[in-house]
Amino acid sequence: MQINAFYNRQGIGDVLMVLLREGDRHRQIVERKDDVAIVKSTNGKVNGYNIFNASNYFNVADWHGPVELTAELIETLGVILRKQNIEADLSGVDFTPKFVVGYVESAEKHPDADKLSICQVETDQGTVQIVCGAPNVATGQKVVVAKPGAVMPSGLIIRPSKLRGESSQGMICSARELNLPDAPQEKGILVLDDEYEVGKAFEIGR
Repeated sequence: MQINAFYNRQGIGDVLMVLLREGDRHRQIVERKDDVAIVKSTNGKVNGYNIFNASNYFNVADWHGPVELTAELIETLGVILRKQNIEADLSGVDFTPKFVVGYVESAEKHPDADKLSICQVETDQGTVQIVCGAPNVATGQKVVVAKPGAVMPSGLIIRPSKLRGESSQGMICSARELNLPDAPQEKGILVLDDEYEVGKAFEIGR
């Protein structure tokens, strides 16, 4: 289960925003129960929750922007929702790191797009297919993979997608996309040194 959480006290206030799915912001309804706002699509599906006065329930001292999901955070969220008689299935949350070192096992040209490559990439959760548009992607590279559910420094949330008919389970990242210091401006993915271990978490800039 993919959940994303965000906290920006200066920009929004003492509110933890929990996103379950993306919906049309212009076609949403909000139901408020004490410190909990339930955000729903007009078809009744719950898109997420806003927890007001979040510092009363969580340790927000180190939060700014995307919030790392932990079992403790999800447990506390469940308690808050149950207190308001809100039914929510929060089981099966993916706590694995969202930015990991990957290994490009193969990179083949997309049959319908000259500038795209279909890559098989080893990650911490096995081999996945990622469609990549970088000109320098090649077999044998160690790279940074943003897995589905990852939040890029730009705020973009990575989702499973299809590019020209081919499924893509994540993104192979450039240094600029990761907001790394002294990142080159030219197009191209970040190729890691061999010392990096495949499947390990990769710390990014914000």
